[in-house]
Order: sequence, then C-alpha cells, then structure tokens
Amino acid sequence: MTIKLHNLKPPEGSKKDRRRVGRGIGGKGGKTAGRGMKGQRARSKIKPGFEGGQTPLHRRTPKARGFRNPFRVEYAVVNLDTLERFDAGTTVDPDALRAKGLVAKQGLVKVLGGGELTKKLTVHAHGFSGSAKRAIEAAGGATVVLPAPWGDRRPAAGSNNAHTNR
Repeated sequence: MTIKLHNLKPPEGSKKDRRRVGRGIGGKGGKTAGRGMKGQRARSKIKPGFEGGQTPLHRRTPKARGFRNPFRVEYAVVNLDTLERFDAGTTVDPDALRAKGLVAKQGLVKVLGGGELTKKLTVHAHGFSGSAKRAIEAAGGATVVLPAPWGDRRPAAGSNNAHTNR
C-alpha cells in the first residue's frame, strides 16, 4: 500500500486518550482531580508568569532603551592601501570597487586615509576624510565627491519643527 497524506495513521497503541479528571469518584482522578489539597494551585487559574506576588521577571529586566537616528548615513569604508590595487591613471568609482569585490554592499562609499597611495588616481566617492583627500592629491590624483542618491535629508534652513504649527 502506498503511503499518502490521506491514509497516514499513527502506529497501533501509540496514541492514548488523555485521562479525564474531575468526573466523580468512580474512576481515577475524582475529588481533587490531581490538584492536591488546598492552596492557590488547587483553585482557579494562575496567570502565566505570575510569581506569587514577587515582581515578575518581565518587569525586573531592563527594557530596550536608547534612540535610533533615522537620518544616520552608513558608508562602506575603503582605505588608501585598498586603492593601491588599481592601475595608475584609472578612475575609481563605487562600481569599480564593487566589481573588484572591495566593497560588499550597494550604498555610499567613503575613502579613509589608512595606508599609503603612490599612484595617480581619480577617485569618485560619496565622502573623503581630510587625510585621504590630501594623500590622493599629493600623489597627483583628484577627488570627486558624489551626491547621495536621496539628496539632502536635513530640514530646510529656518524651518520650525512640524509639531509647533498646530
């Protein structure tokens, strides 16, 4: 017989009906129905997590605190010694860095001044540290700052907060 979803059954004797307690003294589980004698647990329901009046664990533990800045800008970071892998005279942009596997994710790229640069490169990036900019220009190269794809997200100069105009 082929096994299909409609004819699946557990093996004989593996499934037992649960004991129905509190049905009179004629069978097992009469009178107190497995709850013992008196006391809180012998009576009605106790809320899950109730610890007998002690401050429960979910109120003792600290909650998530802090602030998450919605305007935070995350950069993929590239150091000068990474740019050294490119041939002299080439133009390095985020797409070229991604093609060589030097920047993992899509997004903004910032060049930092770690290491040394000896080649003349034209570097296009969304941000440069001061030391990186000086090092690229000292090697005879040029830096081009790319705009962020979403533009400027800061509030307009002189505008009040939205919730003050009620």
